[in-house]
Amino acid sequence: MEFLTSQTRAMEGARNNQAVTLHGAVHALRDLGGVTFLTLRTRERLLQCVCTGREALDGATEECTVTATGVLRDEPRAPGGVELSEAKITVLTRPAAPPPVPLAKKKLDLNLDTELSLRPVVLRSPRERAVFRIQAAVCRAFRAYLDGEGFTEIHTPKIVHAGAEGGANIFRLDYFGKKAFLAQSPQFYKQTMVGVFERVYEVAPVFRAEKHATQRHLNEYTSLDFEMGYIDSFADVMEVEQGFLQHLMELLRTEYAAELALLGVELPDVTCIPAVRFDEVKRLAAEKYGYQIRDPYDLEPEEEHHIGRYAKEEWGSDFVFVTHYPSKKRPFYAMDDPDDPRFTLSFDLLFRGLEVTTGGQRIHDYAQQVAKMEARGMDPAEFESYLMIHKYGMPPHGGLGIGLERLTMQLCGLDNVRKACLFPRDRTRLEP
Repeated sequence: MEFLTSQTRAMEGARNNQAVTLHGAVHALRDLGGVTFLTLRTRERLLQCVCTGREALDGATEECTVTATGVLRDEPRAPGGVELSEAKITVLTRPAAPPPVPLAKKKLDLNLDTELSLRPVVLRSPRERAVFRIQAAVCRAFRAYLDGEGFTEIHTPKIVHAGAEGGANIFRLDYFGKKAFLAQSPQFYKQTMVGVFERVYEVAPVFRAEKHATQRHLNEYTSLDFEMGYIDSFADVMEVEQGFLQHLMELLRTEYAAELALLGVELPDVTCIPAVRFDEVKRLAAEKYGYQIRDPYDLEPEEEHHIGRYAKEEWGSDFVFVTHYPSKKRPFYAMDDPDDPRFTLSFDLLFRGLEVTTGGQRIHDYAQQVAKMEARGMDPAEFESYLMIHKYGMPPHGGLGIGLERLTMQLCGLDNVRKACLFPRDRTRLEP
């Protein structure tokens, strides 16, 4: 029998005192004389193996990859309540050098530059693995929930002829002698596919050429995007996101309890997420915490923090939808509020004081979209293929993009978004 396809099968084997053969890496060794406790790092968990006599170890050291044969038994004192007794180890490969960091420690306590430089090894530590198990669960929940809501997964180009967001934060490249860019967003393509499938989503990288050195920015990150047609308002988009978050929290609660406990994660309550207008919540937070509003058209990081604090104290929520952002700060495809065109039918979702989502309703009328482009000094001829969807008919539609790393960072209580990225890319880092 091979260990393990699931924790359930492991526990069944333990209850039956079943003989098994497992594989994994040696995470730690504790020699007590005639008995050695070997911690085996499998793909799902750490497992204590009890080896009697040195011959049972086959000369294993930390980070050797091995197979372990023995009997799975319930043992309340062992991590996870299960151990492999009477274990016999067979070494498959031996490391050429000991690991540069003590992976068996509960916390590695490395500075960020050192941690990122040693990323291929550091990721083997239980806490790091827990972060990215949770991140995998986020993507799993996103796909599962949207599949259940009638969405179709799509895959869009990341080499494009024009930026979706505009501005200077776009990577340029030579594409066989032609000017091209790395995609800032799948926006144009997911809108296009609303005209094909009505409801679509994508999990994929996006690229921003921002010269930031902050705790919240990456130059390449993973975006969880969806777009949906035949909406009545942008509130329909917010409702789908809330449904996804509810599905995610239930999945984490039921299947990732060990990872949550290891990281000390307290899951947020997403049964009811408040929604408040941009201008109103700026005023409320400024009045409560006694500061002056400096930018009437956007939220500064400190303001996001204050608004998150306000939402927690006043409404008991770790999340808050901030709606009706000023048109001045939203892309050309954002639909203006017909009651007040200075604002848009759009929103951000803040999670514990950090923006993790941007979304809203899009312009679907051809003449209206062309007029807004021209009002911003844009040449509609440069967006001919995009405008084709408007020209030949589109339903009312909207969507959003969620920053996977930011959502993971806030869920896991991390202090830097780079810690929520396997191999982060910022303005100074291209390795590992």
